[in-house]
Amino acid sequence: MANSKRTLFLKRRLRVRNKLRKVNAGRLRLSVHRSNKNISVQLIDDLRGVTLASASTLEKDLGVVGKNNIEASAKVGAAIAERAKAAGVTEAYFDRGGFLYHGKVKALADAAREGGLKI
Repeated sequence: MANSKRTLFLKRRLRVRNKLRKVNAGRLRLSVHRSNKNISVQLIDDLRGVTLASASTLEKDLGVVGKNNIEASAKVGAAIAERAKAAGVTEAYFDRGGFLYHGKVKALADAAREGGLKI
């Protein structure tokens, strides 16, 4: 029996997260979530269990409310890089979850790198 898309996604997410746990030396995690309508990203400190910064296409000040395209992802990536700098964070691990590193997820990561965040 073939695996469903959901089970493949969950297996991929666990695989990525477990690799991050092995190499995580107290660094923060930049976690991405992509839905059909929006994309959001959080800067998470797993040791303390808190979110330091976040950005999403649901925020009106970014001007991309309800859009889920590469341009909107790039704006969200630039916004999280700016907010990470304000929080005093310069480097983090990129947690793509179960999403493939392609298209919108890649655009978000590239924009965060261009904004000065080392991932």
